[in-house]
Amino acid sequence: MRKFAFLLSFVLSLSTINYLLSTAFLGCAPKKEAKKIVRIALAAPITGDLTAMGQGMKKSAEMAIEEANKSDEFEGIKLELVPFDDRFDPKEAVNVANQIVSDTKIVGVVGHLNSGCSIPASRVYAQHNLVMISPASTNPKLTLQQLEPSWQWVRNVFRVCTTDDVQGSFGADFAWGKLKLKKFAVIHDKTPYGQGLAEEFAKQFKKIGGTVSSFDGIIVGEKDFKALLTRIKADKPDGIYFGGVYNECGLIIRQAKELGLNVPLISGDACFSPELIKIGGPATGNNYITMVGASPERLPQAKEFLEKYKTKYPKVDSQPYDHYTYEATKIILQAIKMGSLEKKEIIETVRKIKYNGVLGETAFDEKGDTLNKVISVYKIKEGKFIPLN
Repeated sequence: MRKFAFLLSFVLSLSTINYLLSTAFLGCAPKKEAKKIVRIALAAPITGDLTAMGQGMKKSAEMAIEEANKSDEFEGIKLELVPFDDRFDPKEAVNVANQIVSDTKIVGVVGHLNSGCSIPASRVYAQHNLVMISPASTNPKLTLQQLEPSWQWVRNVFRVCTTDDVQGSFGADFAWGKLKLKKFAVIHDKTPYGQGLAEEFAKQFKKIGGTVSSFDGIIVGEKDFKALLTRIKADKPDGIYFGGVYNECGLIIRQAKELGLNVPLISGDACFSPELIKIGGPATGNNYITMVGASPERLPQAKEFLEKYKTKYPKVDSQPYDHYTYEATKIILQAIKMGSLEKKEIIETVRKIKYNGVLGETAFDEKGDTLNKVISVYKIKEGKFIPLN
């Protein structure tokens, strides 16, 4: 029994020594370093009247971040997308901007959707050296303000879409030259985007010899336009140009048809959404929408993105700025990959970048505007947008 007790004690002692040794070695083993958190903010109308567009932007930015995290291009970094809801409201956009700059892990902003939000928010980002790339804001003032004497900060604002002066002029040339229309009633929604676009259309249309019979502003959120449309009908225009977003545009199209005002309507990029056709119904047929950039179906890189998007979100309609948002996010990611995480360096890298992606080649001029000035035009037919160029 004494021999057995001695052997048992010896075995237990060896087990204890082995445990202590293994614990010691584990303690000395190098710990896996935690990844550095790097965030990109998305600022868009995730709720409210333009939810469809805002949610599309969010999904597209998420795709870009997910792909980057799955790649081996960002060693030691965990990328995060942080979405912020500006609700299509300039005051809320400024509140959102202040929340964004308070997060020291955020190194760039993708947004905002509309110019009315982008213009005031951009000044907040500039004061904190935070790069901002808008996928959709087309008012020229967004980038031009950086060249004004009152701009005291780094030029941090860029956009991957072209501007209202290009799009509005294109719409006027198309109406006059292709559709052979001579007289237009112009309506806008009094926002920097909608009014700016309408003004550019009217200016160019008059310049080439057309007549602008009326120029009227409506209120965002308004539902009944019959009094205005009745007055416009009395002027007998050949067409209507609308500067604004799909909610009001769909109602204007539908109510014009109800009043027997059977003239084509032309509008811009914020109406290039399936939501327009849902709101306007069959009345949207034979109207025209311009869109900044080339038709994505005709760009191989964009076509691949659309297929991936449809696979990931099979029951969701794609929106006009989904691939623009994806591109803006990718450009910030590329700038991070090419340089450091220092915010001013990211801005300077974006300024000099030449990025080949879903929009073709994107590069920026001294204002921060894309050098890609292509405009597409679509005719609505049988509930679909049919590209004409």
